[in-house]
Amino acid sequence: LAEINKIYFDFDKAKIRPDAAQELDKLVNLMANEYPELVIEIGSHTDRRGSVEYNRRLAERRAQATRDYLVENGIAAERIVTFKGYGEEQPEVECSNCSEQQHQLNRRSIFKVVKME
Repeated sequence: LAEINKIYFDFDKAKIRPDAAQELDKLVNLMANEYPELVIEIGSHTDRRGSVEYNRRLAERRAQATRDYLVENGIAAERIVTFKGYGEEQPEVECSNCSEQQHQLNRRSIFKVVKME
């Protein structure tokens, strides 16, 4: 299976950026044309700025936006079994005094293959 890349978000935003849209378009193509049975999960994350509760809600919005993009581009909703926001609890980069680049790496949606035939 081709690599499904993470997508990234701007600080305090859940909007799909142009670079993220390009990655999601690749995923749509993969799911529509190469792997019509592929079922995925979406997990979305934030950096550590803001409260734990705020970040959990922000991550939920990111997961929803990611899912909505795929569905709006022709992927059946039932092929996305889970879309969950984890907030700041699963950082990509562990840092206490994060650089902007480290914060960026933590603001992401990731994809997990659940089923592939």
